[in-house]
Amino acid sequence: MAQFIKIYPENPNADAIKKVVDVLKKGGLVIYPTDTVYGLGCDITNTKALEKIARIKGVKLAKANFSFICADLSNLSEYVKQIDTATFKILKRALPGPYTFILPGNNNLPKDFKKKKTVGIRVPDNSIANAMVQALGNPIVSTSIRDEDELLEYTTDPELIYEKWDNLVDIVIDGGYGDNTASTVVDLSDGEPEIIREGKGSIDIF
Repeated sequence: MAQFIKIYPENPNADAIKKVVDVLKKGGLVIYPTDTVYGLGCDITNTKALEKIARIKGVKLAKANFSFICADLSNLSEYVKQIDTATFKILKRALPGPYTFILPGNNNLPKDFKKKKTVGIRVPDNSIANAMVQALGNPIVSTSIRDEDELLEYTTDPELIYEKWDNLVDIVIDGGYGDNTASTVVDLSDGEPEIIREGKGSIDIF
């Protein structure tokens, strides 16, 4: 049985965040709000948890394209190769916001991502997600919860999410209604921005 925890985005309760982070540290899976659709996440350094998410999504961990949820741009240098000024300006303009940026990974990637040449980075404009990452001390790996049948209320209403995911995860955070549009994915790994998927984030800023 998953715990169902209400956290208010205006002022995320520190005790509630700590409870979530304790579960993440023990290898638990958490469904939490972002500035787009609700995300399914775990601690980026926990192999068992990463494998659980890959199983739920029906992919092999080595082939999975999960995003790293970071609290701010300073997290990036830990996992991303040196980026040029033009790329940094784009990131600074767009983040925090509803974008996933694909960037060249460096040698510090956690062991399960070592073989990846690129990583997807998110800095969501959501106080709950940011508080979780800051309290955890490293990024959360994340994938959005999408419904095969595209019944959108299942991905936007936390109570329905809880009903559906209760046996698969350890915590479902109720941070209010989610969005039903995923992030805009932009590939910056070659310097020039390439739009991979148009989502909630406007592409006019590129």
